[in-house]
Amino acid sequence: MSTRIATVRLLAALALLAPVTACSVFQGRQDVAEYAEDSVITNTIRARLVDDPVVNFGDVSVTTMNGIVTLGGVVDSSTEAARASQIARGVDGVKAVNNNIAVRRR
Repeated sequence: MSTRIATVRLLAALALLAPVTACSVFQGRQDVAEYAEDSVITNTIRARLVDDPVVNFGDVSVTTMNGIVTLGGVVDSSTEAARASQIARGVDGVKAVNNNIAVRRR
């Protein structure tokens, strides 16, 4: 019984540690200030996508690394994909946008 509890605790600790070790700050790719700036960019884009009548926010993912935004997901039209990219480019601090959004086939 105690082995089972120890195993569960170990798995829980690993599950909690995984996001921290995956963080770009801990991997040495960014300092804390850059990470904070990227978080502001990402959250600003997400907020604008939520408010936009063209883009279905739930279909688009947004990540930012050193001011470079990557959009992903699958949307219903090329207009929607282009609008998401336009929104991202309009946010202060964005250096470039990689639009990896795919359009669903009908």
